[in-house]
Amino acid sequence: MLTLGIESSCDDAAVAVIETSAPGIATVRSSTVANQDDIHRAYGGIVPELASRNHVVTIVPVIERALSDARCTLGDIDGIAVTSGPGLVGSLLVGLMFAKGLAQATGIAMVGVNHIEGHLLAPLLENRIAMPYLALVVSGGHTALFAVEDFGRYRRIGRTRDDAAGEAFDKVAKLMGLGYPGGRAIDELSRRGNRKQVRIPRAHVKGAPMDFSFSGVKTSVATLLATAGGQAERQEDLAASFQEAVVDMLVKPTIAAARELGADTIALTGGVAANSRLRERLAQAAAADGRRLVAPALKYCTDNAAMIALAGSYRLLRGERDSLDIDAEANLSL
Repeated sequence: MLTLGIESSCDDAAVAVIETSAPGIATVRSSTVANQDDIHRAYGGIVPELASRNHVVTIVPVIERALSDARCTLGDIDGIAVTSGPGLVGSLLVGLMFAKGLAQATGIAMVGVNHIEGHLLAPLLENRIAMPYLALVVSGGHTALFAVEDFGRYRRIGRTRDDAAGEAFDKVAKLMGLGYPGGRAIDELSRRGNRKQVRIPRAHVKGAPMDFSFSGVKTSVATLLATAGGQAERQEDLAASFQEAVVDMLVKPTIAAARELGADTIALTGGVAANSRLRERLAQAAAADGRRLVAPALKYCTDNAAMIALAGSYRLLRGERDSLDIDAEANLSL
């Protein structure tokens, strides 16, 4: 079965074609992304109106390129999977309305997909993983731990109580004048810094050992910069120390959750899963605890349509489809 995936929940417009023979067993025929970093860099973050307007311009060329790269046409497509939430509602509407138009015009079955479900299943694009497994989804908008029990069966066992980890990275990078996207800038700068040079307090949620909180670590850096006139430490050391604090606060609850769940495999996914230090530390912690860490290639960590196609394909294989009155939901829950 060939599934066309469409993802437009935030600032990236992505389209992919995957070939599936059974749920979770897929070959990526193409995966195309129209990135908007250059558009939003001047503002230090994503401007929702600019994101959605740019999707209108790029959605058709991105679909045409994905079909061309996959060496197929719309007539070869068996199903369409499109992100219906959560995300920026204007951005979501562009992809969803285009998918509905394609479905109506061609009669191809269409299903809406939760963006978080896409991240949960993204590691299956390149790996065979026995269920259940534990997934840490960590991005600019989400930080949560899920037990992936089966396709369509997910149980959240930990969440952030305030900022997402990626949000903290972007805000601290802005405070430090590192530009956008902030997570990448901090990761690169940290490689030249001393992770123990600056004392950054770690936050723990009392009574909820598998939950997260990142507002305090962000405020700690802001206070440090404000009291020292913005030049408290060498930027490399401050970036490395901040990053190490965030990684510590991600690794400890994840290992605790894996032990409680009895999961042999931990999947790391989401945009912040591209962080080199997080990948290194979580792999070390998992191995020391007798577990395996699986993390997608970097191109499948950030928002992409291959994961959306995969998440929709198991439903399409079962003969499911959504009606054309499906709507975008900015706060869609899983």
